[in-house]
Order: sequence, then C-alpha cells, then structure tokens
Amino acid sequence: MKLLISNDDGIFALGIRSLANHLAEAGHEVTVVCPDQERSATGHGLTLHQPIRAENVDSVFHPRVKAWACSGTPADCVKLALWALLDSPPDLVLSGINHGSNLGTDVLYSGTVSAAMEGVIEGIPSIAFSLCSFSSRNFEPAAMFAESLVAQLAKQPLTELLLLNVNVPAVEAAAIAGVLTTRQGVRRYVDVFEKRTDPRGKTYYWLAGELLEEVEEPVNSDGQVTDVQAIRTNYITITPLQYNLTSPTGLMGLQDYKFHFP
Repeated sequence: MKLLISNDDGIFALGIRSLANHLAEAGHEVTVVCPDQERSATGHGLTLHQPIRAENVDSVFHPRVKAWACSGTPADCVKLALWALLDSPPDLVLSGINHGSNLGTDVLYSGTVSAAMEGVIEGIPSIAFSLCSFSSRNFEPAAMFAESLVAQLAKQPLTELLLLNVNVPAVEAAAIAGVLTTRQGVRRYVDVFEKRTDPRGKTYYWLAGELLEEVEEPVNSDGQVTDVQAIRTNYITITPLQYNLTSPTGLMGLQDYKFHFP
C-alpha cells in the first residue's frame, strides 16, 4: 500500500521512525511528511500568515522511506503532502506513533489525531497511533499492531470514511490483553497556570494541565466500553472518529424551540 505518515512529535521522534521503518520493511511504499520540531497539542491549526517550508531528510529513516521535515503544524504537513509533495494520493494516512496517549477528550487537542483527521477531510481513510506512556521507548508492540492493522485494511477496506484512533498500552507484547473497538471516553484536566517573572521583570504564565479525573461511564447497550476504560486493562483500543460534530439528539431537541429574528 501507499502510505503517508505524519506526527506531532517531530521528525526525530522515535515513534514515527519505528512506525515508518516497520511498514517500509513490510513492503509498503512509505512517505513521511512531519513537523521539523515538536508540535504537540496544536490541534487542527493551520499556518496562514507565513510560508511553509519543507526539506528532504536523509539518513533518519529506512532507505526506502521518502521523508520531508515541514515548518508547519501536523495538519499543514498532511495538507502539503497531499497537494504539493506527493505525485498521487496515498491509500492511507497514518499519524504517530505518538509519545503518550490520545484517549477520550484528548483527541480535541491532539496534533496526532488532527494530522490523521486532515487525511479524512481530504477523503482518505486514516489512522492515529499512540503509545500510552511519555517515558516508555518500547514502540515495537505498537508498530507490530500497526503493520497487522494496515494489512487487514488492505484486504478488507473500511466501509465508510473514518479515522481510527488507536491507543496501545505501554506493556510488553505478551501482556496485551487483546484488541477492543471502543467509544470515546471523557478525561477532564485542571489547567493550572503558573505565574512567573522573566529576567526583565515582566510577568508571564506557564500552562501545566494535570489530569483531574477519568470519568467512569457505564457500558452501553451494545456492550461497548470507552477507550479510557479499556486501556486500563491493557487492551489496544480502536475508536472510530469523524469530523462531523453535529449532535443528532441536539438537532431533535432544538425542534421544540421557537427561534425568532430579530
């Protein structure tokens, strides 16, 4: 398959190197276009008021991997690749493997998920991969699962345009309990701003979001648990996402309102 890979951790991150090299060695045609530095938690931001530069990168990846380092955001990288750098569209857009989880409401802030979502916006099925640890350097189980999932989708393509948000527990391969399709859960953070003073005496603030709670949600009528719940018991989670944020129940509820202008 022809694969486009990006991330938000930057060109030199171990996660993207593990993913790209593993898939290239499996025989896929791999192109990497990712930020030239870390761009975590940038969401789906685009660069509009300054030029975007892309430079070829040699000797970082497997010899069969074509790679560019881009000055823009993760979403910029995918958009630039699809419209300027690639000679034809890829079969899949992949993002990651991220250093750290992207569970529940994390996806709203994640540059990793946004890079994959840009692929979906352009009509290409996409997958975001995350390893649920900021300290672990063992990306092998996640890369192995990525290879397996890509091979499965080559034989059995998705029936609708989706982003698959994949989170892999940071344990040895033998300790992974299995794979579950899950609902998106909820994680709440307390955003603590630390007030500081720079060398010139001016005040600035440093954002340090800390996890406050992971909201427990009941298993739904279909027996599906959330990604937040499943990862605790060492399951790989696959959560299907889409960019349409319309609430069906909200649409129905608003029918009871009588809106007027002026």
